Amino acid sequence: MIDTHTHLNLIDYDNDLDEVIKSAKSNGVDQMIVVAIDTKSAHKAIELSKRYECLYPTAGIHPSEVDKADFVELERIIRNEKIYAIGECGIDLYWVKDNIKQQLAVFIKQVELSIKYQLPLIIHFRNSFLETYNALLPYKGKIKGVFHCFSGNLEEALMAIDLGFVLGIGGVITFKNAKELKKIVENVDLKNILLETDCPYLAPTPYRGQRNEPKYLKYIIDEISKIKNIDIKEINKITNENATRLFKLNKVNSKEEII
Repeated sequence: MIDTHTHLNLIDYDNDLDEVIKSAKSNGVDQMIVVAIDTKSAHKAIELSKRYECLYPTAGIHPSEVDKADFVELERIIRNEKIYAIGECGIDLYWVKDNIKQQLAVFIKQVELSIKYQLPLIIHFRNSFLETYNALLPYKGKIKGVFHCFSGNLEEALMAIDLGFVLGIGGVITFKNAKELKKIVENVDLKNILLETDCPYLAPTPYRGQRNEPKYLKYIIDEISKIKNIDIKEINKITNENATRLFKLNKVNSKEEII
């Protein structure tokens, strides 16, 4: 399995990252994308990817970090380092609403960087699907990526797919009250779905409320299997192909890294 959205570069894993990665691998997760929220976390993601061959770094500015946006350094990272996506970036109207113009400006700059460097976008859109969609629409045909931790309705899911994006499905799919998300997964073709944990956040049932880890990806794929009545192996095959194609992932070397 491929976990397409982790934050293993956060302090939550500073004391046991080796064990977390070993546990992930023993539970069938052998590739993990490490997502940045600012330039500092991008540097750490890159550093970790050089220690662990199974990790793939991104670089971007999360909407909660727009006050610290450093585009000179961000583009230097994108230009000089091997990264696999730009993000996570987008618009968040859950925590702060009065800086929408600033969020939008920072987001658009990253969209344009994704076009310039031909990299996919990892989109954060909490309480802001239409604002995010409308910002992306003028670039239709030039952009691709994933709407991370998809939280819209079925109509919005289809709009995102029509825009050229796929949907990131994580631990929320295992929650009893996730009726709309279950409906989306039931009705959307697997070719439009990626698996993700968003660890350390949003741990799936039965670990809800605890620190999330890539090894819990199996609970997400199990739930998708039940909803779609498709064998786990087939889901794994198709979603792996989706992730490998979108992010242009290298194959993990047969030689295990020392951890």
